[in-house]
Amino acid sequence: MRSTGFRHRRTVLAIGVCSSLALAATACGSGDEGSAGGRTRITVNCEPPKSARIDRQFFDEDTASFEKKNPDIDVVAHDAFPCQDPKTFDAKLAGGQMEDVFYTYFTDARHVVGIDQAADLTPYLKELKSYDSISKQLRDIYTVDGKVYGIPRTGYSMGLIYNRALFRKAGLDPDKAPATWEEVRADAKRIAALGGGTVGYADYSAQNQGGWHFTAELYSQGGDVVSADGRKATVDTPEGHAVLRNLHDMRWTDDSMGSKQLLVINDVQQLMGSGKLGMYLSAPDNIPILVKEKGGDYKDLALAPMPGGKGTLIGGDGYMFAKHDTPAQIRAGLKWLDHMFLTPGKGFLGDYARAKKTDSPVGLPEPRLFTGAADAKDQEVKKANANVPVENYQAFLDGNQSLQMKIEPPDAQQIYSVLDGVVSAVLTKKDADIDRLLQDASGKIDSILARS
Repeated sequence: MRSTGFRHRRTVLAIGVCSSLALAATACGSGDEGSAGGRTRITVNCEPPKSARIDRQFFDEDTASFEKKNPDIDVVAHDAFPCQDPKTFDAKLAGGQMEDVFYTYFTDARHVVGIDQAADLTPYLKELKSYDSISKQLRDIYTVDGKVYGIPRTGYSMGLIYNRALFRKAGLDPDKAPATWEEVRADAKRIAALGGGTVGYADYSAQNQGGWHFTAELYSQGGDVVSADGRKATVDTPEGHAVLRNLHDMRWTDDSMGSKQLLVINDVQQLMGSGKLGMYLSAPDNIPILVKEKGGDYKDLALAPMPGGKGTLIGGDGYMFAKHDTPAQIRAGLKWLDHMFLTPGKGFLGDYARAKKTDSPVGLPEPRLFTGAADAKDQEVKKANANVPVENYQAFLDGNQSLQMKIEPPDAQQIYSVLDGVVSAVLTKKDADIDRLLQDASGKIDSILARS
């Protein structure tokens, strides 16, 4: 599940669906590499829509500069919102209408490979200059049975956003975020005691978002949603009970989560942006939304690692290549990815100097795609152009070094739907039976896994 609907400059946008059958063969990825003058033609998706004026301008500028450097390659980009529509994704794959180079969430990788719709990129990796500099943990997401089927573009991990101003007002140290769930509970109680509608800690519990956050909180406790082989639910465990007991006690014993529940991301962002919320879980990409859309202030917003110290949920996206692609199209697509997204300090996501000129936030701790010298270069350029208080995020960067990074479970959305009901019950019913809720959820998740 993506962290936000529209990520500042990490834009999560849609694949373009062809408007007519006449366009399908030429615009939606026919696998035909020939065109006038012998140029290799590739279709790509996730071009920002025209409504995202600055992102669209940058994307088109970078694509044009790529074509200038590579006059033998013709790039045809498709736009819409969001980048991947679950309602059409599988149908386009099955019908051979997917773009030659297409956007995927991390959780799509094994599914696309499993239905035999992904090109094997392994023989062509030498064409991707940046591949070895990308974090191995992210590369491995697109590696199945020793073969590489995709290239990461961005990655995020969950942490704890908190309001430094409310921490100070409640007599808490704004430079010392809670490191355990016990500390989260204690700090939330003190913040809620400020009154005036102030909420200490908020969480989602609707539209599958409650299940998503339950998963993140379970990871932070050292637990998991499904077994290592992906066949059985593992939510009815001491770690799962601990997550729900903590939420129940903050909601009903401490009254630190407020009386309004069944919240979704926009509700919580609105609370935080208005200065009425102390803490909630999110990725760094929430921060510019809180400032630009919800009335928050960068100086008041800080980010800490996930409480618990054991793990955090990671997500992100990348590009895969259609099964029908020719060798020339694969080589061209890899060159395009290098130019657009994978050169430290440059390109659509990495040109921090250009971003700063448009007042886009520069200096957030993620995405952090590279390692070694490439990471050092990327961070150097980012720091030189930072226009947000980077010191507010240092704890997040430091703390993440010791956390286990865990991707979302298989069949994530179906499982999140089940867990949504569990979280919402705990937050809306004081006498919710946690044992029974987790037993029932475990059985439902087992059934989902058995069908997949």
